[in-house]
Order: sequence, then structure tokens, then C-alpha cells
Amino acid sequence: MTNSLWVLFTIVAAMGQTARNAMQRDLTPRLGAAGATQVRFLFGFPFALIFLIGVALWTRAPLPTFNRGFDLWTVAGAVTQVGGTALMLLTMERRSFVVTIAYLKTEPVLVALFGFLFLGDIVTWPMAGAIGVAMAGVMLLSLKPGSAILAPGWQPAALGLAAAALFGLSSIAYRGAILAAGGNYVMAATFSLTCGLLLQTVILWPYLVVKRRDTLKAILRLWRPSLLAGLAGAAASEFWFLAFALATAASVRTLALVEIVFAQGVSRFVFKNKTTLREALGIAVLIAGAIWLVRAQP
Repeated sequence: MTNSLWVLFTIVAAMGQTARNAMQRDLTPRLGAAGATQVRFLFGFPFALIFLIGVALWTRAPLPTFNRGFDLWTVAGAVTQVGGTALMLLTMERRSFVVTIAYLKTEPVLVALFGFLFLGDIVTWPMAGAIGVAMAGVMLLSLKPGSAILAPGWQPAALGLAAAALFGLSSIAYRGAILAAGGNYVMAATFSLTCGLLLQTVILWPYLVVKRRDTLKAILRLWRPSLLAGLAGAAASEFWFLAFALATAASVRTLALVEIVFAQGVSRFVFKNKTTLREALGIAVLIAGAIWLVRAQP
């Protein structure tokens, strides 16, 4: 039962991340990419701390001890996630919400490679086939007929693909941190999340104080929507980390492609963008790949 929980954790995380991305997209015009990025971490950390206290009381498990592996993986995860989030928001300023998410969903192929190189995670041939099918759905969804991959608008595509690479490295690093923490997997995941968010807040805070003080003041003025974005982000991250504790990052991030279905719903009903037949077909192929991946798990 425990091994199959990663599927539920991933789906819940994808839903939460879609909500958080939509909230950040709304905040970006008012706060800029750096400000909206900081909101995710600054307002997410208090909720992660609450989660950690709750897990400690619920599981009675001891807090993990810091060690060299945990420290290095956590720093790597925090830094790459900050960079990935900033690039994602810059992409959203240039392209639609759904197309941005589609760029980011090239991540699973990179995660599979990084996971094998850095953690020794094995991807079986059926899993590789499922990843390929899901990626085909993403490409069908995001690329217009008759256009090259990076044209028109190669800069947003380059930003989106770079964000995907950084998010891929972040996923691997955080899974490494969770494995290095050891012990109860719920405690290890929540502890890793709390440390990561604290570090990310510390990384961005001096930049805002020194270079973007007006942005910092704007963040404080918009504390209500920022608080909601922080809650959505912390909750989504908690479930991502729980999933990483139970399955390879490649499996989690491929199943996470269902996020694009949720993003399509947000685009259709919130941002009033229409869904074309090609996009609907792409979503169907994507979902088929995700189902195959779950069934292909060893």
C-alpha cells in the first residue's frame, strides 16, 4: 500500500502546483519575477514549519540529523529551484499559461537522465516507453502545426526549457536529500522541505532588501494573495517530497504531467483561453502515457 501512495501524492501535488502557478502568474505583473518567486518561499516557509511540527507530533519520529549528503543535496535543490521558478515566471510573461507548463513538462526526460547519473535510479524499458508517450502528448499539445520547435518566439521556449532543466536538477537533489535524511519517510520529506524553503528565503531576501526594496514593500502590501500562494506552494511541495520519498524522481515527474490537464482547466475557465482539437488530442496522449507509467512500475 505504501509503495502505491506515491501516485496519490503526485496527483494531489500537481493540483496544488497548478493553483500556485496561477496565483503566481497573477502576482508577477505587480511584483515582477523576483518578487513573485520570493512569495513562493517567504510565505511558504511558515506553512512548511507548521507541517513539520504536525508530522513530529503525529509520527513521534525524531528529527533527522544534518549530514554532509543531506546538506549538499538540500543546497543544490534550493538553488536550482529558485532559478527554475524565476525562469518559469519570465516565460509566463511571454507565453500563455498552458504553453509555459508544456515547456516545463519536458522535464521528465532530463530527470530520468539526472536520476541515473546522480542517484542510480533505474528506468526500465516499459517506463522509458511511457515517458516517451507522455512527452509526445506534451509536444502535440504545445507545438503549432508548421512551426519549428524554437520559432516563432524562440526566447520564451529557451527560457521554458532552461527552467525545465533546473527543475529537473532540483527534483533529483531533493530526492537525494530525502534519502540522505533517512528514517521515517514522512518526517524525512517534511524536514527536507522545511530546510529547503528556509534556505531559499535566505537566498532571495538580501537581494530584495538591497536591490528591490520597492518590490519587498509591494510583497508586504499584497500579503493576502501572497499568503494563499505560499500555502498552495507549501502544500504542493509537501506532496512532491512525499512522492519523491517513495518513488524515483523520473516516475514522479512523468506522472506529474497530468498537471497540464489541470492547467488546461485553469486556462479555459479562469484565463478564458479556448482548447483546440489538437490540444485535446495531446492531453489524451499525455494521459495514456501517464497511465502506462503507473502500470509499468516494477
